[in-house]
Amino acid sequence: MIHLPKNHTKLKSYIFLFTALLLAFSSTGQVINTNKDLLGQRNVITTAAPFLLISPDSRAAAMGDLGVATSADVNSIHWNPSKLAFIEGDAGIAISAAPWLRQLVPDIWFYYMSGYKRIDNKSTVAMSLRYFTLGDIQFTDQQGNATGNYEPKEFALDGAYARKLSENLSLGIALRFVFSDLARGQVGSSGSEIKAGTAGAGDISMTYMNDTKIGGKDFDFTVAGNISNIGNKITYTTEANRDFIPVNLRLGTFWKTQIDEYNEIGFGVDFNKLLVPTPRYTYVQTVDNTQDSVYTDGSKVINGREPQDAPLIQGMLSSFSDAPGGIGEELREFTISIGAEYWYAKQFALRAGYFHEAETKGARRYATFGAGLKYKVFQIDAAYLQPFTRRHPLQNTIRFSILFDIDAFKDQK
Repeated sequence: MIHLPKNHTKLKSYIFLFTALLLAFSSTGQVINTNKDLLGQRNVITTAAPFLLISPDSRAAAMGDLGVATSADVNSIHWNPSKLAFIEGDAGIAISAAPWLRQLVPDIWFYYMSGYKRIDNKSTVAMSLRYFTLGDIQFTDQQGNATGNYEPKEFALDGAYARKLSENLSLGIALRFVFSDLARGQVGSSGSEIKAGTAGAGDISMTYMNDTKIGGKDFDFTVAGNISNIGNKITYTTEANRDFIPVNLRLGTFWKTQIDEYNEIGFGVDFNKLLVPTPRYTYVQTVDNTQDSVYTDGSKVINGREPQDAPLIQGMLSSFSDAPGGIGEELREFTISIGAEYWYAKQFALRAGYFHEAETKGARRYATFGAGLKYKVFQIDAAYLQPFTRRHPLQNTIRFSILFDIDAFKDQK
């Protein structure tokens, strides 16, 4: 159970808290005793509704959150809608569930349900629903007296369409409605009532598939990209302050080959970057125990404008060049996912992966493992996450997914 003050903490504190929890940044706060040194928070980019970036399915989660260019399945709507144009089946559905951040809070859960239907040999449509419950929170007043309990929750409803432009190339789009209810009905320190935040967003994606020979061995390879969550900012009060949702660029490739009649192996890499302005200043503790807002060069902000105030398109474009540390920091804002998948007789799978994030951008680094079992009408996948830091909030995270092949079910009947 989390205890949050009702009238003492500003709304942005709620947003920062849940952003930190959901993405499990392992930064360790420290007191800064000079107005020329920065942070504790390491210049991490934070957004509203970070649950939109959580890997929803166990297959991708077992490969270090790798998914933009892997073979298409029913969960492709999250990673890259355009992959659905190449999906082999006619229709399918999937359900995933995961207890989340159990090292911090015992009752946080993430649920995901998705489905697809092929229209013809070139077009496919899909839908998905993700639901995130943050457990039971007890609010208190400034004196610590309980003022009631509340269960924050967020969900997103998606619809997608993918179409082949040729035998090797496809495009896809997705539309998304986002609902984020963190503390509805409570009152912030400014006196404004907190409300649920809503947003409309969309994805644009592309997939290219082909084959080649390397060392006399046939390889199928895929190159793909997706810009997701292109949408309006979210506000939780009647005030003008609005926060970016996690607009994200995902690029990657996946290669696979048939070793023999029974054995197949694939491997790939994904690169991700938030297309959100980088914070250019932060609050630091000065020698006289007051808080100043300073730029990253140590100079004090005077009538400054936060980068997060930029309009959507301007913020997306500026995200490639606005990091205070220049090109070096821009490159550190990319996360890297590396993963591999082995199939035996197209029935049993083993998976492993690695996720890497720069130390100054959140320091999420973990290995992942998983397995899958496919039997006629259904497939069961499981994933396990092992961070490289001790007492990490995501320690021992286990996820499960079950996929149903409606074609096979009809044939079975």
